Amino acid sequence: MERPAIVCVGSIIIDDIVLPDGVTCMGVLGGGVSHAAAGAAAWGERPGIVACLGRDLPAAARDRLARDFDLQGVIALDVPQARAWQVFEWDGRRTEIFRVDVLESFLTDPQPEQVSVAYEAARGLHLLRPAGDVAGWRARFPAATILWEPSQHFMVAGHLPQFRAALPLVDIVSPNNLEAGLIYGLDDPADLVRAMLDDGARVVALRLGADGSLAARADQPGLIHLPAVPVAEIVDQTGAGNAYCGGFLAGWLATGGDLLAAACYGGAAASFALEVTGVLDPSAVGPAERERRRRWLADRAIILSA
Repeated sequence: MERPAIVCVGSIIIDDIVLPDGVTCMGVLGGGVSHAAAGAAAWGERPGIVACLGRDLPAAARDRLARDFDLQGVIALDVPQARAWQVFEWDGRRTEIFRVDVLESFLTDPQPEQVSVAYEAARGLHLLRPAGDVAGWRARFPAATILWEPSQHFMVAGHLPQFRAALPLVDIVSPNNLEAGLIYGLDDPADLVRAMLDDGARVVALRLGADGSLAARADQPGLIHLPAVPVAEIVDQTGAGNAYCGGFLAGWLATGGDLLAAACYGGAAASFALEVTGVLDPSAVGPAERERRRRWLADRAIILSA
């Protein structure tokens, strides 16, 4: 039985994407767990996925998942597959509108106790869940490095106490700038990173969209700003942030916790995700181009004062 080094927990969703210019892309394999796993797979990993699948998931989507990821953590549900409109604005804001009546299980299950024993030895866990779920996953994976990507529906004003309570339970937290701003009521990215560190975060990787990312760790002075890798054409923004998280975790594990290297892995993975519609195809990521983008980012890192 295969034992993946990285396990990704979240939701698989079929996306109907509406871009700011009105262009639509219907029936696209998506969901944060798919995009995050692809970001890790871009660096040679074959992550395990913990998620639910509906009875009518398209065969092409199922085949794609089975090709790139370990699916021992997937649970089949006898309900229609989760499906949602993903509506993007020009400033990068995304509105998710679900199109099915039965949704809760896709957002909350599987539970930690349902996870395959094949995943118990995972070195890294990407967790796309609200704050209330963090303690249970930490208990199930006590030795793993947990990168928590707070779920979008949780990251709203008023949830700061729950967010703060979860921070000390994880190793890395990676919200995006807009969502972290709603939680803290702050606008400046550096202030947001410092606030999370002050509240008990060990490592913060704040995703800034077109402005790149800002990373810091509690035991290391300074904040690292990386720009976004320039690409010839941005085809689809959906899932680029998730891919960053998967790539960041892969880089963190591969380099023994090197913050700059992990942020470069994440930024490179996100750049590949921007060039395709739907989930990044890891087999299309050439090692030479992957390394070029990683080096491009490393050469442009800016260290900001703490």
